Amino acid sequence: MGIKIRLTVMNFLQFAVWGAYLTSMGTYLGSIGMGSKIGLFYAMQGIVSIFMPAILGIVADRWIPAQKLLGICHGLAALFLGLAGYYGMTAGAAAEFGTLFTLYSISVAFYMPTIALSNSTAYSVLVNYGYDTIKDFPPIRTIGTVGFIVAMLVVNFMGFQEGNLMINFSNIEGFESFQNGYEQFFVSAILGFILFFYAFTLPEVPVNQKGEKKTLYDALGLKAFSLFKEKKMAVFFIFSMLLGVSLQITNGYANPFVTDFKNIPEYASSWGANNANALISLSQISETLCILLIPFVLRRYGIKKVMLMSMVAWVLRFGLFGVGNPGDGVWMFILSMIVYGVAFDFFNVSGSLFVDLETDKKMRSSAQGVFMMMTNGLGATIGMLAAGAVVNYYVFPFEDDPVARMEGWNTSWFIFAAYSLIVTILFAILFKYKHKPIKEEEIPA
Repeated sequence: MGIKIRLTVMNFLQFAVWGAYLTSMGTYLGSIGMGSKIGLFYAMQGIVSIFMPAILGIVADRWIPAQKLLGICHGLAALFLGLAGYYGMTAGAAAEFGTLFTLYSISVAFYMPTIALSNSTAYSVLVNYGYDTIKDFPPIRTIGTVGFIVAMLVVNFMGFQEGNLMINFSNIEGFESFQNGYEQFFVSAILGFILFFYAFTLPEVPVNQKGEKKTLYDALGLKAFSLFKEKKMAVFFIFSMLLGVSLQITNGYANPFVTDFKNIPEYASSWGANNANALISLSQISETLCILLIPFVLRRYGIKKVMLMSMVAWVLRFGLFGVGNPGDGVWMFILSMIVYGVAFDFFNVSGSLFVDLETDKKMRSSAQGVFMMMTNGLGATIGMLAAGAVVNYYVFPFEDDPVARMEGWNTSWFIFAAYSLIVTILFAILFKYKHKPIKEEEIPA
């Protein structure tokens, strides 16, 4: 098997592990009475992203080859997520937050660093085999998104989100309170264990025991915080955090929202309400396709305008959820899924390019680390905690009133859209950046 195919398989599994539960876990949590805790579960991904990738990056640089550490992390993540699934299976609707959250948190603490480790493994192996990473890595990474989508669809059509029982355990002692939805954790765990074994078959990634050693201070990119002294960079990083607030909201709440329409008689039998994950998978398809647009829009419109396109897309993403439905308004949901690709990709890529162009080459890696920390770490964490507070106030108090509950969902989406609109307007006014022609080879892969 060619090395590029082997790395493609690695990327497929890497993101399939995540896709098995990322967009559907909120619905499962709601079905076992933990709807008010959804924000905490998703915020944990941001919290561990602040420090775990940096710590394990040092381990990979100094002591354990990246591909082996990738396997070890996936094995541990799969073990604890599998335990979370087993606990959900045995405890059913009586599952306790503390136990499930602890098992999940340990799992995600080991999973989040694997995104960087898989990239490091792919880059190193491609270089060692004489390939051009700029040319050859993007197609490999794209298959990762395909893996994410496939896992979402498997969970959807196998009925592993909630409510569609494939096997009845009610006659088995200890399973009287059976409540499904935990199966998505088992799907992810199985894929994680497969990648655990597969990673050890990949070519060796050498460690750097004799070269310059990174300290945790360096790995966390703390030196790059000196960039905040420059007004332009300070404004950019602050807005990176403000935009990062939006990143995980629909991952956590889109599925529970769409599935809740089943409690409204008018929409109970609609395809969208009964196949929320399949509907949401259009977002990932859009994300994959929008990557192809980035070279064109960056060259034509420049970095600031592309960032603004992303922010406007977030306004539409949330607003369309607020006015749509899975019946005659399903086209608004579909449009929301389509604009997600612009919302997610355009800022991530243009923001990464801005950092690359505006920082000294000696500090670029650290600056990229700060960018990721501000968006996927601090921003995403703050966003999920804040979104959780909004949804807990407007939605979850109305468990027995589907109409009031749906009105609460609509209000929540409009609040998120209004927030995104405010950020967009402030960014347009405060972020000063003159468009410069961008060559295609300067665009990050």
